[in-house]
Amino acid sequence: MKNIILLILVFLISKTHFSQEVIDQVVAVVGNEIVLKSDVENQYIQLRAQGTYDLNGDLRCDILEELMFQKLLYLQALQDSVEITDKEIESELDRRISVFVNQLGSEKKMEEFYGKSISEIKKDFKSIIHEQLLTQRVQAGLVSDIKITPSEVKEFFEKIPEDSIPMVSAFYELSEIVFLPVIGKEEKDATIQKLNDLRDRILNGENFQTLAILYSEDPGSATKGGELGFVSRTDLVPEFASVAFNLTSPIEVSRVVETEYGYHIIQLIEKRGNLMNFRHILLTPEVSIEQISLTEQKALEVYEMLQKDSISFNEAVTKYSDGETKSNNGKVINPYYGTTKLANEFVEPNTVRNIAGLKVGEYTKPFLSSSSKGTKLIKIAKLDQKVEEHKANLTDDYLEIQEYATQQKGQKIIEKWIHNKLESTYIRIDKTFCDCEFKFGNWKNE
Repeated sequence: MKNIILLILVFLISKTHFSQEVIDQVVAVVGNEIVLKSDVENQYIQLRAQGTYDLNGDLRCDILEELMFQKLLYLQALQDSVEITDKEIESELDRRISVFVNQLGSEKKMEEFYGKSISEIKKDFKSIIHEQLLTQRVQAGLVSDIKITPSEVKEFFEKIPEDSIPMVSAFYELSEIVFLPVIGKEEKDATIQKLNDLRDRILNGENFQTLAILYSEDPGSATKGGELGFVSRTDLVPEFASVAFNLTSPIEVSRVVETEYGYHIIQLIEKRGNLMNFRHILLTPEVSIEQISLTEQKALEVYEMLQKDSISFNEAVTKYSDGETKSNNGKVINPYYGTTKLANEFVEPNTVRNIAGLKVGEYTKPFLSSSSKGTKLIKIAKLDQKVEEHKANLTDDYLEIQEYATQQKGQKIIEKWIHNKLESTYIRIDKTFCDCEFKFGNWKNE
């Protein structure tokens, strides 16, 4: 069910080698906004990598039309003076990064993938996310008044040809009890002492950049001598920012700073207005084998209580869980969609392996897992629901079908809006796309 309402601007748009190897060009102009060839190609490469078919050779045309549609929405947002707060942008960035971290396994692996620190990734994508949030707000406003009745849902579903009824992907719902090993004072002290030793070496004349390359455990910045690039205060976690933004001289090296990522020492490179460029060295204390064993023993005790029915799973979550899911009664939330429905790609790999073979209502024995930041932990996971891949039906999938029907109704409103906007908006499309048969609106009518 192709639908222009469903954004193809998914996830964090990573730049590919394409934009470096081919001289870029403008392939479309919408009002005073442009669409670049690299924009189309980057999306094309991502969609093909995700398994999207290009049977008729028109995928690039679909992408271009979607990108032009986004520009129309963006222009409308500017015209309507739509506002997006920094907090909304930061929240959306965190949500999308969380999805990618889940897919790759840890924040360190994400930083290695991009070759940048988390703060640099956020900085790179901040303007993209801002524009996307603006367009989403306008689009949501266009279809906000849509209402659909059960009879309309039924009529919609019955009109779908039998061979076109969509498949519902397999998913499951999970709850978890999380046990975080305590990082011992000895490990913390050893890490702090190592950083203080490095700080002394720098103050005695050794090069910060060289030591960052040799010792920093931040894969995104270590190879660049610890340099983070120009960032604002809001790009950084509060503990780091409060120390970093109080540095006044490149000669200074900060005291050891503790954040959720570990321990840092920081050096100012340059200040430009509200933006500052820093380098840092990050060290993360290792969780000792003894602490992992103690945590596993605690988890086993809770597991035995569950086995004896002396405590319910929900009670165990409330009483013993250390995880973020504790506030949601242990329910694991899909970070991308905000629902409890999880496909394998949204779940930490070791969890996927351990729940395999469980029946609904059963839970695992304690097992070693990791958080999105790569922190080792012990977990007991419970399978709350499991749905195999199947052809959609009104009984089991009413809400999904209702959503499809609502989208179709909204699509007609969107099409009408596009048609009206094109009558008053300058559009120019490069000749390389002149053979495209666009699906929504007369885009070629300059």
